[in-house]
Amino acid sequence: MAPPQSNRSPASSLFVDNASSGDREPHAVGAEEDAARRPLRRPTRSMRAYATMLAVLGGAGAAEMVTTTHEAQAATHPDTVEGAIEAPLAALGHIAAEESQNDTASPPVPPAPQPPRILPVKPSTEATAAAIGQVNKSQRIAAQRAAAREAAQRRREAAEREARRNRVVWPVEGTVTSNYGSRWGSTHYGLDIANSVGTPIKAVKRGTVVEAGPASGFGLWVRIEHEDGTITVYGHINEALVSEGETVEAGETVAEVGNRGQSTGPHLHFEVWGTDSRKVNPLAWLTERGARP
Repeated sequence: MAPPQSNRSPASSLFVDNASSGDREPHAVGAEEDAARRPLRRPTRSMRAYATMLAVLGGAGAAEMVTTTHEAQAATHPDTVEGAIEAPLAALGHIAAEESQNDTASPPVPPAPQPPRILPVKPSTEATAAAIGQVNKSQRIAAQRAAAREAAQRRREAAEREARRNRVVWPVEGTVTSNYGSRWGSTHYGLDIANSVGTPIKAVKRGTVVEAGPASGFGLWVRIEHEDGTITVYGHINEALVSEGETVEAGETVAEVGNRGQSTGPHLHFEVWGTDSRKVNPLAWLTERGARP
């Protein structure tokens, strides 16, 4: 048979039976009263850390475990454990609430990233000098090219002026009917080119008009002196279109074909007088200078 269970309550274990008298020892009662009167200590840092770990990791389960443990102790020591249970549990709940609030708080918003700053690179003295030298060289080359272009332009203009000055053209369109030489028992000093009245007559070379008007035997004429002293004569004209002292260019119209004076039909009588006033073969003079009909 099993031994009979004792009816002694768990709290009675706190007392020690006196074998001789059967009374309780007074020091056990004093210990209980001191425990009941002793104030609860504030949880230490390690206790708070432990409680925080329990609240975070175990949550409600850890809190329940602690409660169960204290309930078991309360069942054994109802007078001394009741007050000791409430304070730690309140502290644990307060710590868990603080940690939960900290965990659920919104994380801080990081500042917006700033664009990278690009710092200017200070060139070295050698690089700056080289760059300045290159710029100066480019400017010198550009100036030399511009000067060369200007010089070439001046040469072209001079050549054109020289060409205009020396250019010789054919005096009038038409048919050569008589040349320089003997004719009808005398010397014919001109070149006759026949065409209708009013046909334009051109200056054969650049020069200055020295006479434009009536002339014996020619009816009307125009005489032009050129830069080399040569004079060209345009006779039997119908009308002079230039005036004395006027400068004309080669190919410029100076008169019209006519039939005035001692003439057998409308034509131009063209003569060339040399620097010594000697009359030369006009056809040879023209062709030697590149003029063609």
